[in-house]
Amino acid sequence: MEINKSGYHIAKDAVVKNYLFPFILVVSLFFLWGIAHNLNGVLIPHLKKACQLDNSQSALVDTSVFFAYFVMAIPAGYLLRKWGYKLSIIIGLVTFSLGAFLFIPAADMRMYELFLLALFIIGCGLAVLETAANPYAAILGPSESATHRLNLAASFNGLAAMVAPIVGTVFILSGTSYSAAELQAMPEADRLSYLAHEAASVKLPYFTLGLLLLLVAVLFIFVKLPEIQDNESAKEQSQNSNFFSVLRHKHLAFAVVAQFFYVGAQVCVTSFFIRMAQQGAGVDEKTAGYYLGVYGLLFTVGRFVGTLLLRYTTAQRLLAIYAFVSVILAAVAIFGSGMMVLYALGGLGFFMSIMFPTIFSLGIVGLGKDTKQASSWLIMSIVGGAVFPFLTGAVIDRAADNTQMGYVVPLICYLVIFWYANRGYKVRSGLI
Repeated sequence: MEINKSGYHIAKDAVVKNYLFPFILVVSLFFLWGIAHNLNGVLIPHLKKACQLDNSQSALVDTSVFFAYFVMAIPAGYLLRKWGYKLSIIIGLVTFSLGAFLFIPAADMRMYELFLLALFIIGCGLAVLETAANPYAAILGPSESATHRLNLAASFNGLAAMVAPIVGTVFILSGTSYSAAELQAMPEADRLSYLAHEAASVKLPYFTLGLLLLLVAVLFIFVKLPEIQDNESAKEQSQNSNFFSVLRHKHLAFAVVAQFFYVGAQVCVTSFFIRMAQQGAGVDEKTAGYYLGVYGLLFTVGRFVGTLLLRYTTAQRLLAIYAFVSVILAAVAIFGSGMMVLYALGGLGFFMSIMFPTIFSLGIVGLGKDTKQASSWLIMSIVGGAVFPFLTGAVIDRAADNTQMGYVVPLICYLVIFWYANRGYKVRSGLI
């Protein structure tokens, strides 16, 4: 038995013999929460239509999910410290499934508030899952390969970014849209029938997702997972129990800020992708949905390519390059027209791909016994996904429904990430 540089007990042959199957199970979680997140890109324009919403109201889909991360970050960290990785993962899966099942009555009643509650519950489950799974994937092996391992796991989150929009386009989007004037001109029975049919299309995908989550939870119950313990006494745990004390690590504090802006940028891009494709490139709803799947494919490719490139360069250098290119692509999306807009959006998928796991792994470098607490902060920072899409929707509404102007918001986010990759990542201690 030996102790890795992060302070965790690691058996010499553990990576090959003991950690491979647990790592595969954890990778499946990255895929599942990727499905939930990337269905939102289809869900936002769909519920905008089915529930007759404006841009800011439709962005509350993201607000509900990502505000849950903020609310659950501290409780999730407490669960992780008290009950460990395995039980935290099971709780997260069951909570996630309950939110998915709640889509059925929400669709039956065509009640947007109930959809938002379901999404909030899903977000609570995701927060618990990510708080446990991200550090678990990072420390499930030698510390020197943590970034590589986390990017590999996150690559399957990227795979979900391709699969979810295609599933959503096939099973949720009808391809039929009416203007407000056309709906008003319809007989009331026809209008209500159309809106009810639109709302009902979400039931099968989310019911299926809920069942799958319960099956995975059962699998985790019966499979033995190694509970990696940090090398810390009860006295030390008590001394380090202050939730804010971990921010004495400046590189972690800046990682929390960078993650806040990154998640905001990613969610902005995917949430308004379909409307951006319709307005900027002039494609129809279904075609835009399939292009969102292509975006997901490029996101996935970017994750695998990024994982490969990390063998030849440092994580912070690769992050800086990807952030700089993203700034340029966001500008093209704002000021371009036609297919150029779609190419820029696809490029953003590729170059955003490594940002979350890279920021996460840079943020927990050298934290040892503080890793679980740090994970709570990094998961809490996902609340950026609640803030920035709403701001983007407000910008779009202010700009007379010009979706392209809303992409000024993610452009600013990429500039913050670029700063972090050049300065903020550096490991140093002391109060900020």
